[in-house]
Amino acid sequence: MNPKLAPAAEAVRTRRAYFDSRFGQLHVRTAFPATGGFDEQVTLFCLHPEHSSSRIFAQFLAEIADVRSVYAPDLPGCGESDPSAASSAADAADAIFDLANDLRLRQIDLLAIHSAAAIALSLAAARPELVRRLVLIGVPAAERLPKVIAPVLLMRTRLESPEGLAKLKAAIPHAKFEDIADYTDDLFDAQPQTLAKQVGAFLSGRP
Repeated sequence: MNPKLAPAAEAVRTRRAYFDSRFGQLHVRTAFPATGGFDEQVTLFCLHPEHSSSRIFAQFLAEIADVRSVYAPDLPGCGESDPSAASSAADAADAIFDLANDLRLRQIDLLAIHSAAAIALSLAAARPELVRRLVLIGVPAAERLPKVIAPVLLMRTRLESPEGLAKLKAAIPHAKFEDIADYTDDLFDAQPQTLAKQVGAFLSGRP
């Protein structure tokens, strides 16, 4: 066949949708592999930091969803999602659990940025049968962090303090650490392909 006439590869499909949770509706950005979900790996949930929304993952979703379905919700009270009463990490973790349950997912992976890392750790500690692997970009500012048994990749930024790293290492002594040089607030817009490669390798169990 003439290469010029070969059909183009199907692109990752991205959508937006609303799902019900115990706190009302969650607005969620989604991305699916061109295979339609039949050959994908464990579904990934992406959690944005406070005072933000799932919009920060808009470029990243198309890169990471080549072999897995991905869901990036607006956490309760953020973006276009309804708020919870307490606006706590525990409430947000409950909303993520509701989303996974609504999708009938038996296992998920979690990616979380800074303050959302506390939500990811809370869910992983409370639902170890659900959360398979975690990728944390930055350390959450918390007095106490729950201990989790799931494998964790911490992508360190220039914003971490020695105290924050010490707390995380105490809670997750077997975490894998990688450094991200020149961290900026638009990291997912500036380097979506690089991040997708690093995150995807860890989630796939590759060194």
